[in-house]
Amino acid sequence: MSTSPKIMVLTGASRGIGHATARLFSASGWRVITVSRQAFSPKCPWAAGPQDHLQLDLGDIAGLDRGIAEMRSRLPAGRLDALVNNAAISPKGPQGERLGVMDSDAHTWQAVFNVNLFSVALLAKGLLEELSAANGSIVNVTSIAGTRVHPYAGAAYAASKAALGTLTREMAAEFAPRGVRVNAISPGEIDTAILSPGTAAFADREVPMRRLGRPDEVASVIHFLCGDAASYVNGAELHINGGQHV
Repeated sequence: MSTSPKIMVLTGASRGIGHATARLFSASGWRVITVSRQAFSPKCPWAAGPQDHLQLDLGDIAGLDRGIAEMRSRLPAGRLDALVNNAAISPKGPQGERLGVMDSDAHTWQAVFNVNLFSVALLAKGLLEELSAANGSIVNVTSIAGTRVHPYAGAAYAASKAALGTLTREMAAEFAPRGVRVNAISPGEIDTAILSPGTAAFADREVPMRRLGRPDEVASVIHFLCGDAASYVNGAELHINGGQHV
């Protein structure tokens, strides 16, 4: 029996939910190949981090093929157990305000959709053979903003997350015959360094549990979806928002 660790590719790994996910999977014995626009931080606690980090701008669609080739080169057995698409951008105005349709130019729309949607589809397509070889799992990170107008998330971000929910269902139906499950998680107000001012007070008013969520609470659900306990879960979008969606 092989004793090789399971392997995950995780985008948007440098902070918040991504960082908590990398910590949890690494602690659980997984090999985590992290992907972000930033270089690997020496503050990260997992020993294999520097050699298993790929600095890649997912907004550069033209350069994505090179990034996928590099990811595949790091899978010598040709197997990938999980792909977690966590990277996302949410542009704000000069004072940190949300950008509505009238505030968003073509460049903003293109940049947001490149990172939040198009790169997800292309990464999944490029790594499908390796995922299929391992009967692997894909987890896409959507948002509560994809299903309701949000006071802090802009129009382009919300539209991209709504589209990502649809893409998750499409991939779940298309990839299941190849042995690959595809699910999504939909976080609400999670306590990370990029929260907009006033989010904590908003959560106290609008979230039934009257608090922000923790990144580790989100990471735990991702861990569940990538594990054997979720072996018959496919095409689902799990809400992680303390009841904010009800």
